[in-house]
Amino acid sequence: MPKCSGITRRQFVHRVLSVGSVALASPQLLHRSASATEDASTPWQIGIYTRPWDAHDYRVALDAMAEAGYRYAGLMTTAKTKDRGNLVISVETTLDESVQIGQEVKKRGLKLISIYGGGIPVHQSLQAGIDGMRKLIDNCVAAGSSSLLMGGTSNAKIVEDYYKAIAETCGYAAEKQLVITVKPHGGLNATGPQCRQCVEKVNQQNFRLWYDPGNIYFYSNGELDPVQDAGAVDGLVYGMSVKDYRHPKQVAVTPGTGQVDFRALMARLKRGGFVGGPLVIECLAPGELPALLQEAKKARAFVEDAVRT
Repeated sequence: MPKCSGITRRQFVHRVLSVGSVALASPQLLHRSASATEDASTPWQIGIYTRPWDAHDYRVALDAMAEAGYRYAGLMTTAKTKDRGNLVISVETTLDESVQIGQEVKKRGLKLISIYGGGIPVHQSLQAGIDGMRKLIDNCVAAGSSSLLMGGTSNAKIVEDYYKAIAETCGYAAEKQLVITVKPHGGLNATGPQCRQCVEKVNQQNFRLWYDPGNIYFYSNGELDPVQDAGAVDGLVYGMSVKDYRHPKQVAVTPGTGQVDFRALMARLKRGGFVGGPLVIECLAPGELPALLQEAKKARAFVEDAVRT
């Protein structure tokens, strides 16, 4: 079995999953704890997800992120395989695989700040949902991520158990210093007010909102401006998917080239208490690898400028 720093991978996983507990409070406290050893010149962690490169293996995405000048990475979709599906990490991923994935991130000089792991099997039972959440939490910690992103559910029959499963495992995540977030994702969590209800339903300090302005437009058919919607989430935002929108129903858009007024949005979110944390680009204009690299560079420069104004 391959070894990591003189110990076996399994021993490494055990140590990683045995991190001592830390009290987690406001999103700002979470940010300060997570970024204590990072660049003190900015409170923002500007990263990018694997999604724009999901026609390729996730390692191709990581290579491009590093080449485009990013320091922070998010894991989301990747080229589908029979063993892994189309998510880099999910409830099906083993701990050893999660460790290996985390090592691939680190090898490129990147820091992992968000993992979208897909759904949990709460449709089977509440206990199955709880077990799925614990598996996602363990995988995130093994990979070295500081947060887990959930998509919510549009199924009214399981929504209560879905958020119960999250509530039951927030303490477990807090012991591992992992933040759990939910994003606007249609259905029962399509808007700021709906997302506030979801967060308040769970009522745990380390369950927070991951804002997504592109989805606010997308799921309202372009009718709800995220700058207006953002007032409903004051005090809840831990991070954001930097996603733009172009009507009708397009989110494969490089940030800064669509309808989202990011400068106005950031100003509104700052007034609501989001003054630092992860800003992870989720989508780019599609293209071949050289074109995606250029779009990734443009997106990073745009976000860096947007947070300065």
